[in-house]
Amino acid sequence: MSLDQPLNSLGFAKPPSETRVVVAMSGGVDSSVVAAQLAEEGYDVVGVTLQLYDHGAALAKKGACCAGRDIHDARRVAEEMGFPHYVLDYENIFQEAVIDEFADSYLAGATPVPCIRCNERVKFKDLLQTAKDLDADCMATGHYIQRMMGPNGAELHCAADANRDQSYFLFSTTPEQLDYLRFPLGHLPSKDATRALATKYGLAVADKPDSQDICFVPNGNYASVIEKLRPGAAEPGKIVDMDGNVLGEHRGVIHYTIGQRRGLGIGGLADPLYVVKLDVDNRQVVVGPKELLATRRVPIREINWLGDGAFTDVAEREISVKVRSTRPPAPAILRAISNTEAEVELLTPEEGVSPGQACVFYDPESTRILGGGWIWKGN
Repeated sequence: MSLDQPLNSLGFAKPPSETRVVVAMSGGVDSSVVAAQLAEEGYDVVGVTLQLYDHGAALAKKGACCAGRDIHDARRVAEEMGFPHYVLDYENIFQEAVIDEFADSYLAGATPVPCIRCNERVKFKDLLQTAKDLDADCMATGHYIQRMMGPNGAELHCAADANRDQSYFLFSTTPEQLDYLRFPLGHLPSKDATRALATKYGLAVADKPDSQDICFVPNGNYASVIEKLRPGAAEPGKIVDMDGNVLGEHRGVIHYTIGQRRGLGIGGLADPLYVVKLDVDNRQVVVGPKELLATRRVPIREINWLGDGAFTDVAEREISVKVRSTRPPAPAILRAISNTEAEVELLTPEEGVSPGQACVFYDPESTRILGGGWIWKGN
């Protein structure tokens, strides 16, 4: 091979036909387009789909990834484009690494984000290792995020389409994983562009609706899932104010979230009340006025640092952060405590910040994601 061999579209100095790429295929339009595009470009594509929970129960469910219909759709794309496709049974891994923690953290009054844990502990850990076992040069996914080469190696950057950006769910991607991962859709201007590519490749999933729910939580009903996983979890208790005065009864702490106003069943008050704390040990839902929801200082742990140098090299940084996926990054000060712990000071207080949510760090001067961590206790 010539030393001046140009880099292919995945960044390797060899022809696409000599570059093996494992594509994580959920059965949706995004990962299907990635697989089809790379196959058309001549890469040695291997499609892999994970069966994450009960195949039979999931077969008729729409709007979630990795269900029975989605496995069928992924296999069909592989057949149409002429590359091998494998289905791996990851039910036990998914149960232990994602579902059990989701249930336990919810019961502890937290607001978990299981999609992040799935990427971190299943897709970018076990599946990525499987890709290496298959002698793949890299693994590609349909996530809307960009991997760019910087002076110190691969960097994680927001998607070109801010409405599709998935950086909040991928902050825990490690530098080592980032070296191996590729995100071919991150530069596209819109989801319409992705669907246009699906149509171009003649894929049956071109008009398939996006997944909306957490895959194992049908119709967004968290409480019903928790009750099945942890029988007896929905024990009733008292709704109290900040002074401990009983205002009403609740049907189980798991039915409430920080910041909730509706459905408390304590009408007739002059000012609206919001859930400001979930006291799991005493089975109490604590309510108060809206101003008690405002949080300025947020403790963070399990930090994954993607910036340059060591996290503790700089004691205090001006950054932007997201404490929920639906908000744009907001100005903050990041203070390092150790390599894995920090405090974030929000320059504009946020309402409804809850333990269990992620806090993701952004460079305020660019599109780069600097990492993030997990919020671990209340105000």
